[in-house]
Amino acid sequence: MTNTFRRVAVLGSGVMGSGIAAHLANAGIPCVMLDMVPPGGPSEDERKRGITEQDKRFRNKFAAGGKEKALKASPALFYTPADAPLVEVGNFDDDMHLLKDCDWIVEVVKEDLGVKRRLFEQVHKHASPTAIVSSNTSGLRIKDMMEPFPEEFRRRFLVTHFFNPVRYMNLLELIPGASTDRDVLARMVSFGRDVLGKGVVLGKDTPNFIGNRIGVYGIMETLRVMMEDGYTVDEVDAVFGPPAGRPKSAVFRTADMVGLDTFIHVADNCYESLVDDERRDAFKVPDFLREMVKRGWLGNKSGQGFYKKQGGEILTLDVRTLEYGPKQKVRSESLGAVKDIEDVSERVRTLCYGEDRLAQLAWKVTSRVLAYSARRVGEIADDIVNIDRAMRWGYAWEQGPFETWDALGVGDAAARMEREGIELDGRVKDMLKGGRSRFYDMEGSRRTYFDFGRGTAMPVEEDQKTIRISTLKAEKRVVKENMGASIIDLGDGILNVEFHTKMNSLDADIVEMLNAAVDLAEKDFLGLVITNDAPQFSVGANLMLVFMEAQQGNWENLDRGVREFQNTNRRLRYARVPVVA
Repeated sequence: MTNTFRRVAVLGSGVMGSGIAAHLANAGIPCVMLDMVPPGGPSEDERKRGITEQDKRFRNKFAAGGKEKALKASPALFYTPADAPLVEVGNFDDDMHLLKDCDWIVEVVKEDLGVKRRLFEQVHKHASPTAIVSSNTSGLRIKDMMEPFPEEFRRRFLVTHFFNPVRYMNLLELIPGASTDRDVLARMVSFGRDVLGKGVVLGKDTPNFIGNRIGVYGIMETLRVMMEDGYTVDEVDAVFGPPAGRPKSAVFRTADMVGLDTFIHVADNCYESLVDDERRDAFKVPDFLREMVKRGWLGNKSGQGFYKKQGGEILTLDVRTLEYGPKQKVRSESLGAVKDIEDVSERVRTLCYGEDRLAQLAWKVTSRVLAYSARRVGEIADDIVNIDRAMRWGYAWEQGPFETWDALGVGDAAARMEREGIELDGRVKDMLKGGRSRFYDMEGSRRTYFDFGRGTAMPVEEDQKTIRISTLKAEKRVVKENMGASIIDLGDGILNVEFHTKMNSLDADIVEMLNAAVDLAEKDFLGLVITNDAPQFSVGANLMLVFMEAQQGNWENLDRGVREFQNTNRRLRYARVPVVA
């Protein structure tokens, strides 16, 4: 499983294709990126007399342009421009013979079944009979793409669905087909995780797979509630950002970044394909959204969507009048109550169980997304773990749907859903009747999840190279601790210092534990690691303490604190054992 790919072919040089090629180069993997030949250029007779260097540059124009855009992208797609020569460019007409030397061939062309099939015919003709072939499709099914091809080709085929931008988005959805060889899947899991550094989830051959199925449903449900209950774009984004455990881009900034035309394409694909989905109508695109695309308001790529920058001001769209107005500050009791809550579970619980209209918005959408996600277990993924990871890694949610449900209290939330007429999956009821009150739990030092298929708890499988500080603490591996930090035995002769102040801000307690850790490590251990499970390593000094000391004129205390922290850093730098922070 550690065997990597020596050379890869990327077929398509658009945003996704060039992003995949750049990230392969980041991992030190040479690749050839091919695209169509631009219209025009030399005629067939002229080509027979020989292709000049100028002709070749013209014929490779699309692929070369994709590589150039990747080099100029901000944020950068290449780790360093020095990696760019690992990406060779070419075209579909002249260079398909290069596929014979590639171990993996990934198709990244437009979402058109006919186009993809014609390209796969060329791949089948030119590729090595042992090469793995995949599609980066986000909506087409393997069953449909592979229908004309022989079994030996199907065994080497799967979907590798990256999220954009490839370098920064952690999620890689791997979707095997009915014929995909298990060794092929295992090799892609290993390569995606260990070489490309991705969070890999396994999904099923269903429209839009895991992340987009749940994510797009959530956005469409939000639009529906917004229109029915009279909420504004500003109100929705104020709720479904950090207060709800979602990224700062919330709903509408995310849609603008993705592109409203792309979003409509995915939603339409769901509506057309999911004929048996009990919530199929939720994927119907509202008229105002189609009108926005008709007007060319596609989001960031066209300069306006739900938001529009005018001069130095950000304007927000009124979806009922399609007119822009000044962005409004949103205040409410529920948002105020969660403002300073660092723990995401407590934050989400406080918001959804509030009583004002924005709390009602949070509950109404969240409850429907949770219930929908439960009904999809077994259809889009085998278990809740893959669904939760897909939403965390692909949509940057702080918690997946089932982790969110645990935060709300599964029993309490389920009872309220049933009172409000939301269809509750029978397997959730069975879990509660069986005496288990959470989807995830700790059994000793092991984290377990409720397996819907088996109807029992199963251990959460982790990458063997991953160490979780929370697990070590559950195993009673804490050597020493105070209010600011803990010293933990990682095993293999290595100590760890974990910060646990608010946002891991640095104070005297942390300085004390760092010095104690160096003392212990130099005496009885081989090395020292400074890390934690938190989203941020440390925000820096506790500026509130600094401010209070300054306000009171305690200059000697401040001076002493600065010197002690500096001395501690010198101890870490010159310790007699390696220190990694």
